[in-house]
Amino acid sequence: MNRAQKFLAVFLGMMIVFFGVIVVRVWAVKPPSTMKLSPLAAGEYDPAVWGKAYPLEYASYQKNLEMAVSPTGYGGSVKVQKADMQPEIYTNFKGNPFSKDYTEDRGHLYAIEDLKESKRIGPTSKGACITCKTPYVEQFYKESGWGFANQPLTELLDKSKHPVSCANCHDPETMNLRVINPAFIEAMGRQGIDVNKASREEMRSYVCGQCHSEYYFEPGTSRVVFPWDQGTTPQQMYQYYAAKPNGFQQDFIHPDSKTPILKAQHADFEEWQNGVHAKFGVSCADCHMPYIRENGQKYSSHWMTSPLKNLDASCMPCHRDGTDQLYNQVKATQDNVWQLQHTAGLNVAKAHEIIAKAGNITNANQTQLTNARELLRQAQWYWDYVAASNSMGFHNSVQELHTLGQSIDLSHRAIDAANQSVGANQL
Repeated sequence: MNRAQKFLAVFLGMMIVFFGVIVVRVWAVKPPSTMKLSPLAAGEYDPAVWGKAYPLEYASYQKNLEMAVSPTGYGGSVKVQKADMQPEIYTNFKGNPFSKDYTEDRGHLYAIEDLKESKRIGPTSKGACITCKTPYVEQFYKESGWGFANQPLTELLDKSKHPVSCANCHDPETMNLRVINPAFIEAMGRQGIDVNKASREEMRSYVCGQCHSEYYFEPGTSRVVFPWDQGTTPQQMYQYYAAKPNGFQQDFIHPDSKTPILKAQHADFEEWQNGVHAKFGVSCADCHMPYIRENGQKYSSHWMTSPLKNLDASCMPCHRDGTDQLYNQVKATQDNVWQLQHTAGLNVAKAHEIIAKAGNITNANQTQLTNARELLRQAQWYWDYVAASNSMGFHNSVQELHTLGQSIDLSHRAIDAANQSVGANQL
C-alpha cells in the first residue's frame, strides 16, 4: 500500500468514527426535546417540590433571587427608594403611604417578604393586598370568595408559606398555563373573554397580566377590580374612573391641594396590550421568559428579568439588527421617556403647590379651583401611569410619551386655572 492509499485509509477510518459518533448522538442517545409531564397534587404551592420534577425551570426560577440594577439603569431588582431618583414623589404622594415607602420591586421570590417589610402596610391593612403575592390566593378564594379581601392582611400572611411561584401560573396536574387571580378573570369576562378557553400563546401573556396590571379596591368589600370596562389605554381608564365605579372616587385626597388622587399601579399588561409587540403576536413570555436549551433540552427560562440580560434568546429570534444596536435602541427609548417623566412629575408637584396657595386665599373662585383640581387629578394620573410601570416606557413608547406630554400640558392648565381663581398672574 503506497503513501496515498495509507492516507486515504486513515482519513476514511476517521470519517467513519466521526459519523458513527453523530449517529449515536442523534438517534441512539438523543436527549428529549420536551419535558416529561410529572403531575403534582392540587394545592402544592412549594416551588422546591415542583423543582424536583422540573429542575431546569426551577434552577432558572431561583435566579430571581439575584438583585442587580437594570442594564440601562432604569428599574432593576435592587431595593432602593424611587424617591432618591424622583424627589417629586414626596410632594405628589403627600398624605399617602407611597410618600413614605416606594421601593423598586425585587422580584417574585421576594413578594411576601417585601410586603411584610413595607412601611405602607399596617395593622389595618386588608387581605386584598396579598392577591398577587402568593399562590395561596387560590385557596383563600375557594374558601371564602372575595371575602378574603376584607380579612386582616396579617392573618393571610401567616398562612402564605410561599411567594409567587409555579402554582400561580401552572395547573399542578397538567402543567397547563392557568390564571388564578379572580380579578383578572372577572375583568376579562366583562370584555367577553373566557380565559379558560384562551390559546396557549394568549396564556403566555395572561399569566403575567393577572398581576402586572392596574387595579383598585372596591369600597366596603376591598374586592380587587381592574378598570378595563371602557378600554385599557390610560385615557380610557381615566374616563372609567371619572364615573366613580362601584362608589370608588379616589385613592387619597392630597392634604395641600385638596385634590382627589388616583394612585396608578404597575400597568405593564395594559402597556404591552396596546404596544407594537402585542400587535405582532409577541407574548410577555417570549421576551421575559425565552426558550433556551441545555444539553439539548428545550425549556422556558423562569428567570423573569429584563430581556437585555439575554438578548440572544429574548430578542434575536425576531430581530436581526445585532445586540449592540438593540441595546442602544432600548436605552435611547428609556432615556427619552425618563426625561419627560421626570419633567411631568416636577410639573405635577408645582401644580400641587400653586393650587394649595390659591386654596388658602379666602376669596378664591371655588369653581375655578375645582376645575384646577380636576386638571391636576388628570395630570397626576397620566404621569403616575407611566412612572408606576416597569418598562420605563419601552412596552409602548409612543403611547407613553404622548401620555406624559398630556400630563405636562394638564399641569400647566391646572396652574393657570389656580392663578385665575384668585385673579393673580402668578402665585
